[in-house]
Amino acid sequence: MPILKAAIIGGGHIADQNHIPALKALSERVELIAVCSRDIQKARTLADKHEIPQAFDNASEMFVGDNKPDLIINCTANNLHHPFSMQALENNCHVLCEKPPAINAAEANEMAELAQKKGKVLAYNFQLRQTPEYSLLKRALENGRLGEIYHIKANFLRRRGIPGWGNFTNKSIQGGGALMDLGVHVLDLALGLLDYIEPDRIIANTYDFIGKAGGKGLMGNWAAAKFEVEDACFAHLSFPNNASITLSTSFALNTKMEKNVNLEVFGTKAGAVLNPFSMYSEMDGELVNMEFPHLEETDIQLKNTIAFLDACGGRASNICNAAQGAILQKIVEEIYKSAAK
Repeated sequence: MPILKAAIIGGGHIADQNHIPALKALSERVELIAVCSRDIQKARTLADKHEIPQAFDNASEMFVGDNKPDLIINCTANNLHHPFSMQALENNCHVLCEKPPAINAAEANEMAELAQKKGKVLAYNFQLRQTPEYSLLKRALENGRLGEIYHIKANFLRRRGIPGWGNFTNKSIQGGGALMDLGVHVLDLALGLLDYIEPDRIIANTYDFIGKAGGKGLMGNWAAAKFEVEDACFAHLSFPNNASITLSTSFALNTKMEKNVNLEVFGTKAGAVLNPFSMYSEMDGELVNMEFPHLEETDIQLKNTIAFLDACGGRASNICNAAQGAILQKIVEEIYKSAAK
């Protein structure tokens, strides 16, 4: 298998701390040749830090000449996921894009259609799929231990975790708030347990009471007067097979726990909690609780990058693909529409 050439678009924290270290650890499969940022000094600083040979402030320049990339890691802001992913696909590159897929469903669909037309992999960085807990949950489902799943409670909640930096509260750049930034992670996990079927009914509410009011934050102070997104979102999704998902996500919520990222799964044979992983069932006429205290930690970004490279090489992969990303973005859009009503 030839070594693929990779380039990073977006010179921020997630490129520096997540994607570049993962790519560097996989040097037998991929060579990181370039970083692109709208700030050329930022691009050069990041390239020098990680000994990457090229730095650009214009993505078009990366696709010229013999040393152009085979794949792009898109680490830009949400509103730039679509244009830069489309540009990379047009230049016959595979794309691993940060979440959420796009600002709206139309953009996600257009990206998926172009990827299919070009015969290239378009995938999304929902790395929570790679936790040992979720992998075990999926195996339990595939082995029939859970039976049929009929309800999932999916939570990604922060008590007072509105980011006090960046563009997280800017609607035109982010497309939304807690749902777009946090909720999509656990929504992806829940949909994955239901084979990514689409819901036929959605009812949702969004709120911005704390974001608009301001107050003490655990992730820095935010500008309450410029808070344009939701600080909390609650949605109920019902599916054609009568399964359902209750999704709860927040930047800020008056609750006890500072952070709650979890799935609670209810099946006909057993139930499960994702974190810490445990299962609940009946055996020989008695109720039984099963715990798994010896699951080993893993580098979920590294595993998701491996899954992406596997997909690029035509191998089996559990990466979030273009079709799933389009479904997820459609659901997110429908959640916001329901809340607006």
